[in-house]
Amino acid sequence: MMVCEYKPGLEGIPAAQSSISYVDGQKGILEYRGIRIEELAEKSTFLETAYLLIWGELPSKEELEAFEHEVRYHRRIKYRIRDMMKCFPESGHPMDALQASAAALGLFYSLRDLHNPAYIRDSVVRLIATIPTMVAAFQLMRKGNDPVRPRDDLDYSANFLYMLNEQEPDPLAARIFDICLILHVEHTMNASTFSARVTASTLTDPYAVVASAVGTLGGPLHGGANEEVIQMLENIGSVENVRPYIQDCLERKAKIMGFGHRVYKVKDPRATILQKLAEQLFEKFGHDKFYDIAQEMERVVEEKLASKGIYPNVDFYSGLVYRKMGIPTDLFTPIFAIARVAGWLAHWKEQLAENRIFRPTQIYNGRHEIPYTPIEQR
Repeated sequence: MMVCEYKPGLEGIPAAQSSISYVDGQKGILEYRGIRIEELAEKSTFLETAYLLIWGELPSKEELEAFEHEVRYHRRIKYRIRDMMKCFPESGHPMDALQASAAALGLFYSLRDLHNPAYIRDSVVRLIATIPTMVAAFQLMRKGNDPVRPRDDLDYSANFLYMLNEQEPDPLAARIFDICLILHVEHTMNASTFSARVTASTLTDPYAVVASAVGTLGGPLHGGANEEVIQMLENIGSVENVRPYIQDCLERKAKIMGFGHRVYKVKDPRATILQKLAEQLFEKFGHDKFYDIAQEMERVVEEKLASKGIYPNVDFYSGLVYRKMGIPTDLFTPIFAIARVAGWLAHWKEQLAENRIFRPTQIYNGRHEIPYTPIEQR
C-alpha cells in the first residue's frame, strides 16, 4: 500500500505547471510572463497586462486597440441580471453579490464550446468587461439608486470609478487605480486560482470558473484581508497605540493583518509599489492619518519579526489607496476580483490546453467496522 505524506493546505506541493507568473519569495521578485511587476506597473495598462497573461505575449498596437475596443463595448449587463441584483439584500456583502452575478451571467451564455478560440475570446472579453459593471451596479443599488451606465469614452479604470458615483475621476486617481489592478491581476497558485483551475478541469463554463474563484477570494485569509487592515488601523487609532497593539498580538499569537505571506520572506514588491502610489495620492489630495499608523506598524513589525521573514504584503497598503479614492471598505475585495479575473482566465485557458481533472487523494483517519445501531437503541 502506497503511503502518502500529508501536507496541510497542500503546502509546497506543485498542483500544476504554468508559464503565467513567477515568484521568488526570497528575493521579492514577481514576474508576469517573465516581465517584472515594477516594469509593468510603470509602463503598461491593466488591459495590456491582461492580454499578456491570457495570450502569452504583449499585444501589438493593433491587437491592443482591438482588445480594448471589444472590452469597451461589452461593459453593459443584461437587464435581467440588473433586476436580479435589485432583489439582493442591501446588507449582503458585495463579494456574495458578485459571485451570484458572475454565475448568473453564465445562464445567458450557456454554450460550452471550449475548443473554439472565438468562444474563449468572447468569454474573456465578456467577463473582463462586465465584472466591474456588476460591482459598481450593486454598490449603487444597495443604496436604492439605479446603476450608472458605462461611458464608452472612458478607459477601463476611469469608467469603473465613474460608475461608482457618476463623477469623472481625476486622471491621477484613474491611473493609480489602473496600476492597482495590474498589481492584483495574478499571483501564481494562490487559493482562488487553484479553485479556478479545479473548477476548470471539469470542463464547465468560464462563468462557473470565475464564480468559484470569487467565492474563494472572499475569505479573510485571502482577498478579504485588505478590508481587515483598514479595520485594524481604525481600531489602533493613533501612532502611540501601535507598539502596545503589536505586543498584544504577539503575546496572544494573533495574526497581524497585512503582514506575512506564504511565499514572500521579504517585503512584497507589490506593497512597495502601493506605498509609493499612496504617497502620490496623499501629496495631491491630502494626508491620511492612518498612513502614519501604517508606517509605524511596518517599523515595529520589522523590528520584532523581520527575523521570521514577516513584512508587509499586498493587502497592507492597498486599502489606504482605495480609501483615499473614497471607495467603501467592503468594495476592496471585489476590486481585487476585478483585477484577478484576468489571472483566473489565463489559468482557465492554460488548464484547457492540457487538461486533466483534479482528483487528489486523502489520508483516512477514521474508524472501521463500526456496527449500525438501531435508532431505538441510541
